[in-house]
Amino acid sequence: MSRELYWPAARISREILAGRLSSRAMVEMSLGRIRKVNPAVNAIVQLCEERALGEADRLDAMAERGQVAGPLHGVPITVKDSLDTVGMPSTGGTLGRKDFLPGEDAPVVARLRSAGAVLVGKSNTPELTFSGETNNLIYGRTNNPYDLSRSPGGSSGGSAAIIACGGSFLELGSDTGGSIREPAHLCGIAGIKPTSGRVPRTGHIVSHVGGVMESLTQVGPMARHVEDLVLSLPLISGPDGVDPYVYPVPSGNPDDVDLQRLRIGWYCDNGIRSPCEDIVRVTRQVADRLSDRGLSISECRLPGMMELVSLCCELRESANAGFVMRLLERHGTCEPGPDLDGYLTEEGLKKSGSFDPVLLERIDEARSQALKCFSRLDAIVCPAAHAIARPHGSSRQDTFETWSYIIVHNLLGWPGGTVRAGTSESGNLPVGVQVVAAPWREDVVLALMREIETLTGGFEPPPESSLQGGQTARVC
Repeated sequence: MSRELYWPAARISREILAGRLSSRAMVEMSLGRIRKVNPAVNAIVQLCEERALGEADRLDAMAERGQVAGPLHGVPITVKDSLDTVGMPSTGGTLGRKDFLPGEDAPVVARLRSAGAVLVGKSNTPELTFSGETNNLIYGRTNNPYDLSRSPGGSSGGSAAIIACGGSFLELGSDTGGSIREPAHLCGIAGIKPTSGRVPRTGHIVSHVGGVMESLTQVGPMARHVEDLVLSLPLISGPDGVDPYVYPVPSGNPDDVDLQRLRIGWYCDNGIRSPCEDIVRVTRQVADRLSDRGLSISECRLPGMMELVSLCCELRESANAGFVMRLLERHGTCEPGPDLDGYLTEEGLKKSGSFDPVLLERIDEARSQALKCFSRLDAIVCPAAHAIARPHGSSRQDTFETWSYIIVHNLLGWPGGTVRAGTSESGNLPVGVQVVAAPWREDVVLALMREIETLTGGFEPPPESSLQGGQTARVC
């Protein structure tokens, strides 16, 4: 395996522009790596080899002339199959879109390609992105590269798995209830859910047309190295003229964040679902290392956590069934997969038909009260889940309370990221921590994630011995 496959995307671009690497060589390496690991993990569901190689040749010719497409010049990337990509099937994991070919890229995809990125394939997603595992009736199940008997999480499980395997340098995932942050934790990579209103959702299967669910879903980057999140997030941010909830708020630079001036809170247990011992140990170690580094950090739980989680559960339970049913009808799916069974219950559909507007008023008040915590804190460090990677099927018994460490920040709309910070004491499974900050302060989240990455060592690749067997990605 070529060592360049695990380099940061930013470094790959610099090497291509300096003439020490070529985009074609890197695209060929990525495609070769996908062919090798995908039979085991089933993370990539579509490839566009010919187009990718043609784009790579064009970018190499530009580099020879001293022309720069952008900060991702020549870097191979993949994109979650919930996002539209021109000329490639974009199924969202649902049978009604099995043969759907978009006429244009989603704006976030187009922005990365305009910055010089080369799209080589699409990664697997659960149906409509609504599951804590990555499985659907079209492409099947994605496995965790650190242990194939375990799940990579959902819904950006295919994204996280292929990044961890070295098949792609950068991914675009989406997060409605932790779907970037949990898979990043379970697969040992880094990912960030931006502030609600930072990145357009146009061309995503769960778009801005969400009614009471609108603010929960965000699109964000995933990578092995935090520096690649720093590089890519500004590229996909800002209004697109279609998503009416995206605002032209400038992105702060993590390099300008003075870590010594940050007031950081941390906790291991949110009082709702106790985390496993590995997560407690790693989270405490992170807090201790930040303290040893001279940062101001104190143990405290987000105020009103129980109320926030309760409201989030009420919102999802009262709105999800109708929302999911309308999405299925919109995309012509008559046969939804089993992972949606928990949403499409008779009781859930009945609740969706009689939504109580008072719930939204209660949520607004709770959001306002929670926001006050940033009068005394700048960031919060906490678990990204209650468990490390679990055997396939474990999430079928989960409730929204199970996801309380992450889903609460979808309700609040705050930016949150996950970075690997340790390893389980048995099984060599990744353990991540979550960093959360005030609205629009992704710079604080990324600066603190980068510090944690430096202090703990960050990403470690999965053992090659675990990547055996499975099925092969479809080629378009």
